[in-house]
Amino acid sequence: MEHRPRELEEDEIDLRELFSTIWNNKWKIMIFSFLVTSLTLFFMLRTPNSYTSSIVLIPQEQSASIGGIGALAGFAGVDIGGGEISIFSQISTILSDEIFLEKLISENNLLEKIENPQNLVFALGLDFKIENDVSELSQEERIYNAIKSFSGIISVSEDKKSGVITFSGTNRDRFFAKELVDLVLTESTKRLREIDMKDIDSKVQFYEKELQNTDNLELQKSLTKVISSLIEKRVSANANEFYLLKKITDSKIAFIKDKTKPKRGLIIVVAFVVSIILGIFGVFFIQFLKP
Repeated sequence: MEHRPRELEEDEIDLRELFSTIWNNKWKIMIFSFLVTSLTLFFMLRTPNSYTSSIVLIPQEQSASIGGIGALAGFAGVDIGGGEISIFSQISTILSDEIFLEKLISENNLLEKIENPQNLVFALGLDFKIENDVSELSQEERIYNAIKSFSGIISVSEDKKSGVITFSGTNRDRFFAKELVDLVLTESTKRLREIDMKDIDSKVQFYEKELQNTDNLELQKSLTKVISSLIEKRVSANANEFYLLKKITDSKIAFIKDKTKPKRGLIIVVAFVVSIILGIFGVFFIQFLKP
């Protein structure tokens, strides 16, 4: 019982020392916090807004279903496609293909727009000159950097419940964000259509050859059904503006106040709180080092 008051007294002395250290160094903490918050504010004012443009689509079911003739396709050793891989997965795969992205950037002259966005909007109506110096980089390096930055510009998401697919483009230039998301949707679905059409044509040629080489009437009948299904699939694929996708909403140029990022207010508040905490720990550390 005698030790308890002594422990309480020691704890009280320790707390007094801590508060005394903070109070004696309050100006140092405040100056440090002011500098950190001011630098954060300046950086935020120099950071232009980013805007997002989106397109909402739904997958189109392939009407050219092969139904009960899948067994024949397996017997022939050819996969005629059963829709096992979703259109979302196929699009995502294409957008991760560096060869496709390089071709997209080069053929549509996107390099300069990606490196140095125009139509920048800053907070408080300010205007800063921001330009990336790429004069010392080779063309190959510039394209490589553009490809790597693409994942931060274009995104594709899928609602697991409804199956709705959203193409989004985020950029500091709100006009370019819309232009890019439209272009990527068109070119990626075009590429997917080309891949599938080439695959279908190859299969049709294979089955037509098999049809000519067999005298079995039942097999001829089944092969004819397979060829008919593939041709129907090809016709159906070319009927839509976007391959296997139906557009629900169009993209639009974001309103100038409808920015996606940065969250300036939140960032500044976090910087202020963190600077206070770091300042307190800093004075404690300095006090600890003193002999």
